[in-house]
Amino acid sequence: MCHCARLSACCVAIVFSVASIAAQTGVQTSAQTAPPNPYALVRPSPTLARHAMVVSIHHDASDAGVEVLKAGGNAVDAAVAVGFALAVVYPQAGNLGGGGFMLIRMKTGEAHFLDYRERAPAAATAGMYLDAQKNVVPELSTVGYRAIGVPGTVAGLVYAEKTYGRLTLAQVMAPAIRFASQGYILPEEEARTLAAAKNLAQFPESRRIFQRDGNFLKSGDHFTQSDLAATLKRIAVDPASFYKGPMAAELAASIQKGGGLLTTADLAAYQVKDRAPLTGSYRGYQIVTAPPPSAGGIVLIEALNILSGYDLAKMGDRSPQQVHVITEAFRRAFKDRADYLGDPDFVSMPIQQMASPAYAAAWRKSIDPLKPSPSATLTRPAGFLPPPPATPRAAAHESTETTHFSVVDAEGNAVSSTTTLNGLFGSGVTAGPLGFLLNNEMDDFTAKPGAPNMYGLIQGPANAIAPGKRPLSNMTPTIVLKDGKVLLVLGSPGGSTIITTVANDIVSILDNSLNVQQAADAPRFHHQYLPDVLQVEKSFPQPVLDALKASGYAVSRINEVDEKNPGVWGDSEMITIDPNSGTLLGADDQRHKFGKAAGY
Repeated sequence: MCHCARLSACCVAIVFSVASIAAQTGVQTSAQTAPPNPYALVRPSPTLARHAMVVSIHHDASDAGVEVLKAGGNAVDAAVAVGFALAVVYPQAGNLGGGGFMLIRMKTGEAHFLDYRERAPAAATAGMYLDAQKNVVPELSTVGYRAIGVPGTVAGLVYAEKTYGRLTLAQVMAPAIRFASQGYILPEEEARTLAAAKNLAQFPESRRIFQRDGNFLKSGDHFTQSDLAATLKRIAVDPASFYKGPMAAELAASIQKGGGLLTTADLAAYQVKDRAPLTGSYRGYQIVTAPPPSAGGIVLIEALNILSGYDLAKMGDRSPQQVHVITEAFRRAFKDRADYLGDPDFVSMPIQQMASPAYAAAWRKSIDPLKPSPSATLTRPAGFLPPPPATPRAAAHESTETTHFSVVDAEGNAVSSTTTLNGLFGSGVTAGPLGFLLNNEMDDFTAKPGAPNMYGLIQGPANAIAPGKRPLSNMTPTIVLKDGKVLLVLGSPGGSTIITTVANDIVSILDNSLNVQQAADAPRFHHQYLPDVLQVEKSFPQPVLDALKASGYAVSRINEVDEKNPGVWGDSEMITIDPNSGTLLGADDQRHKFGKAAGY
């Protein structure tokens, strides 16, 4: 069924065959030799637009992007508008007090990766979250003032607008200011999330603004944020003051009052990094993606390189055989993530070797076609990478936060952006009278080598805490090109599942011939080397899981013990472009009910 009430008016109620999906996306498919596709005929249609498209997790933010595009802005202008709008309408992950990445691909072919990831304060130390026995103190790196890194979102969005946009900062911030000052209608899902957030309840300002001191906001309420509106207006007039002026002083004072480390000097020293994206190839398509300090891009490229040696289409969409080989590719790429990756300004990483097709071919030889390779026994192919540091291993749970949005304008410029507070509502701390939540990004560092972070990821010494350092990330904003033209813009939230969600989506479209909406909604699976468990969403077909278990996999269905929980993760907000007609096809992930693919 096409949810036309929630999507734009141009939603088309059509059931696509595999052949028509290929025609819509321009993707060459071998579906005529593949088993019947269990997902192709039951998923809704994409949203169509002729000129430009914005897709995000919140309908107000998507509309803000379209508003700016119609006012003469380009994709970067629209992306900055969406970023600031999400800081108002999606407080659990949209932010002024966090950080993120923005991948820009201009119509000229010029590509940039803006890194406005948070940094460790100058007073941060490698053992700051350990007790006297050198054990990690629970919640010290996740809740409260000491979990806060130097925020980069404002610097990143302002840099993007000034460098690559064409409108003024005031123009692109106008929708966000309007949402904060005049309010917006709170969706049911967001109201529930605000009321249930225990970290917000621990801090008076957060409890006052977001939980009304216990008189909780409800679905349909008009949510205004006057403190945040005032802050946004100040940024629009003088963005530099956020880092080197009155706002910087107010922000630092509020954090220090709570026992945090961030100072005005930390804010003044913050810089956006304009990095070169990583590039790779997959089945004749060019992959443009995130470089370090994101682990996402190189892990994605390595996994796709391994998978390029298999005919996944012939195996069938999410068949036991296909899931097996994809899982084994994930397992191997995540092993390398754990050992080698960190902030490129602090550590040297064997990125070129990890991206080598020869290295992928060597890994591929170690994959048994019938059964899994236990992570504890996995041996890296010799002769490609330097010896990794010796790091003990451990295991923990998974979490799924952050937010992603995608933009394509009428000229063919494209933006893929993922931003984060890290955990749900970040540290739970609101920045005093400034009205915005602050990150708990320090948890993404290695608090103790070999101990897992809140996402269950094992961290090595390359990602140890150091003053001014940026923690390793999984955010994977990605753009796929065909013959030098943008074909697909995508990304996702989801902790370590970000990388595998992006890979799932690419395989779904390029190998399995799903349209972009079907790909966004199809059930996901994930493996991150340790813990040695294949994780799946609840909607995954049980016969496939039974076959995988029989072959030797430990399989976990997310939130299996709670049948009221939908058991999903991630949020794919994607755009494809028909290479023949130029029609844009947008996919708003239907795991959440208040997002939107909006275009004109």
